[in-house]
Amino acid sequence: MVKLSVIVPFYNVQAYAPDTLRSLRANTREDFEFILVDDCSTDGTPDLLRRAQDEIEGVVVHRHERNAGLATARNTGLDAARGEYIAFLDGDDWLAPGHYDRLLARTEALGCTFVRTDHVQVTGVSRTVRRVPHGLRGVVSDPREAILPADRTTSVDYAFAWAGLYHRGLLDRGLLHFTDGLRTAEDRPWIWRLHREAESFAVLGTLGHFYRRGVASSLTQIGDERQLDFIRAYDQVVADTAADRDADILMPKAVRTYCAVISHHVGSIDKFEPSVARTLKSLASAALGNMPRRVLDDVLDSMDTERATVLRKLRRRSAVTEGATAA
Repeated sequence: MVKLSVIVPFYNVQAYAPDTLRSLRANTREDFEFILVDDCSTDGTPDLLRRAQDEIEGVVVHRHERNAGLATARNTGLDAARGEYIAFLDGDDWLAPGHYDRLLARTEALGCTFVRTDHVQVTGVSRTVRRVPHGLRGVVSDPREAILPADRTTSVDYAFAWAGLYHRGLLDRGLLHFTDGLRTAEDRPWIWRLHREAESFAVLGTLGHFYRRGVASSLTQIGDERQLDFIRAYDQVVADTAADRDADILMPKAVRTYCAVISHHVGSIDKFEPSVARTLKSLASAALGNMPRRVLDDVLDSMDTERATVLRKLRRRSAVTEGATAA
């Protein structure tokens, strides 16, 4: 029986994949499988993965015939996974030796449906510990209760799918798949769904995952239309939250988080191509117009002046557009 399936998407990461693959070799176990998904890379990544399949125990390679994005690549891995537990790793990150063995042992001892872990952020030669914004460590908790409070950073804001371990029961219930086609912010509706619907979780201070930040090929560094998928991702968060039994309680958090992300992207709009910047403003304004009015009013009143001013301006643009359409 396969105990752990590790899903690793790769796309044009030839410079970084050797570190990732070496770390997988240092995490092998006879009951672990490593599902490597090549999302139609056009550099030397496919050759590296073919060699890994021959040289690293437990490696299986799947290749997409067209580039489909991170969410779809992870879903390909989930569809192939046979393990009792599931983990994710990105193709430009790496692990400490024996990380999964230790993480699995602690997760099984706790007996919860998923765990979240701290990680080490790597920017050039700099190393910074990033912690899950949840105070309790090693204590089984209700994930729904960890969504709030609305005005603080909470566990749903720490959305990295690879920072954790997940029991197969979540996969069988349809809770681990990502929204197909999302190329950025794919983990936002995913983490909200986990926290709303899973039975139990815990946070571990295990530092074995090294997250490489600032990679030139990363979508966070590229100002094209793929970055705008955050709109679709957060639209889903708001829509799913509106359908929840505790919508009145949870909606302020969903709206506030969405507003903060819109403000962030509009505040750095110069990084986008001009046509993409125009589309961003249009989509953001429509998103604000679709948010529950009372909740949005309260959120804007509670935000700092700079961000609230930007968002109110976009909101007025939505109202003007709606008026023109109606006329």
